[in-house]
Amino acid sequence: MAILQAARASELGLSIAQAKSWGLNRAIFYAAAKKGFKKIPPRSREEISSKPVEKKKDRYFLGNEMAYAAKKGNRTYFMIGGKLQTESEFEKQIVRRFGSIFKDAWEESLKIIQEYPKDVLLSQNRFFQQVYRPRRDELASKWSEMSELQQNV
Repeated sequence: MAILQAARASELGLSIAQAKSWGLNRAIFYAAAKKGFKKIPPRSREEISSKPVEKKKDRYFLGNEMAYAAKKGNRTYFMIGGKLQTESEFEKQIVRRFGSIFKDAWEESLKIIQEYPKDVLLSQNRFFQQVYRPRRDELASKWSEMSELQQNV
């Protein structure tokens, strides 16, 4: 989830640092959501396309998906529970897990994301249903296998 979400954010114009922060934030958010967050009804397509990126004081909207945000120095990072998701946290929690295949997984994620129109990427529900969900098991299996092969070399 983190890599596809980061690729999505990058494609929608966030810097690499912010995209990594977004990706880690969304992965943490969805892991927590599995444990019982209430569903929020999705916004209409008209609402999504009329304001694709919106910034508010401590909230950031990427399409119709909102995350809390805070500044650290000159950069804006996303946060959950008062904890910032920085590039270094992305490195610790995501990149290290992938090891030497991270670059390949990142490139594949970017290619996948580029196959979809902007309105799909701007919609939390459509992104999840059309991009992430159909691929999650396949990508997890493929990337795990690639990682294991690299470790055995």
